[in-house]
Amino acid sequence: MATTTQLRRAVSSSFLGSVIEYYDFLLYATASAVVFNKVFFSSLDPLVGTIASFGTFATGYLARPLGGVLFGHYGDLLGRKKMLVLTMSLMGVASFLIGLLPTYAQVGWLAPAGLILLRVVQGISVGGEWGGAVLMSAEHATSRRGLWASFTNAGAPCGMVLSTLALSGTAALVGEKAFLEWGWRVPFLLSLVLLGIGLFVRMKVEETPVFKAERKKGSMPLLDVLRNHPRTLLLGIGVGLSAFVAQSTLTTFILAYGVQAGNSRQTILNALTLSSALAVIGILGWSAASDRFGRRPVVLAGAVLMAAFGFALFPLVDNGFVVLALVLGQAVIHPMMYGPLAALYSELFNTGSRYTGASLGYQLAGLGAGLAPLLFAQVQRSSGTGAIPFILAAFCLLTVVCTVILRETSRTSLTGDRNAELGAGQLATPPRAHGAEA
Repeated sequence: MATTTQLRRAVSSSFLGSVIEYYDFLLYATASAVVFNKVFFSSLDPLVGTIASFGTFATGYLARPLGGVLFGHYGDLLGRKKMLVLTMSLMGVASFLIGLLPTYAQVGWLAPAGLILLRVVQGISVGGEWGGAVLMSAEHATSRRGLWASFTNAGAPCGMVLSTLALSGTAALVGEKAFLEWGWRVPFLLSLVLLGIGLFVRMKVEETPVFKAERKKGSMPLLDVLRNHPRTLLLGIGVGLSAFVAQSTLTTFILAYGVQAGNSRQTILNALTLSSALAVIGILGWSAASDRFGRRPVVLAGAVLMAAFGFALFPLVDNGFVVLALVLGQAVIHPMMYGPLAALYSELFNTGSRYTGASLGYQLAGLGAGLAPLLFAQVQRSSGTGAIPFILAAFCLLTVVCTVILRETSRTSLTGDRNAELGAGQLATPPRAHGAEA
């Protein structure tokens, strides 16, 4: 009974923590597409201002691997729970301070400089949050690890729903002029309230039994990952990269493109809110399917479908079918690629370096989400959107190749670390005597 109670607390804490982290992180993403180009880069040409805004958006993703390594190292040495309390606190404070920043018109270049600095802090925080939150669920689970771990990933679209509702609701209440003057700050300032709620829930969760049983003092997790598991790390990055490119295409770049194509900002935000809410169901459903059929078949099917869907995305938006485009892309196809990643990354490394390895692989793959809007904005500026579906398909092809090479991980035991300690990773299925699930 105690184990079940702790699993529920771990999953609830991971989900809520992820919602709060991604509310803050993706609030910035939405604001970078519809607000920051006018508030912090008002002296630039509108399209150049959008590119500059996406550039600051990308800095958060560039900082995420640093957060993964930093918090992963101490999470593998000191415990998952302690790092998760710290990452949540950092994110809440950074987002609150963004809400207090002066504009470019008030202090000039200091405004975007402060924005970039706080975005880096956000990136470091979310880089450390994901791995710890996933492991809190995965290492407490005794079965259906794909489903329980995926609640952390499901927190991302929930955070997107909250952040989008906060921005669009504030805009509707105060009007366009007031929204650009001060209204956009309100959702950022609310981060402090969410931080208090999240910390209250997180403090009730115990450290994972897997970590307590196999904790190794004096180890060097990052060195272990780079020396003993470089192939596993690289394949893991390749598996997840296209999911992040597709994610930011559907949730960030399309916001700016949709408005340029003649759709109202509110229409785009409404479509994004609906598709994000439905994506939660998709992530949990496809992750549960990966427990039954394996991680590889689900991810492979998603990558192939996304490669094809990329060619229909922009024509759908151009012709006003924004809701259909985002629901199909973000709520149906993308979760096939994204949902199983939570369990998959946790299954690739041994306990002593799992936080570091999973975080580093996931966050390096996550660079695709930060750089894709910037890349696509540049491509659009020079040659239109015609090349973008081909770029997206190329990333999906990389995922297909890496997934085929990477062995199935769904039957891997998180406590059967002999292969990992020998430098072979945890790619092989453990003997049946150890059980099918951990």
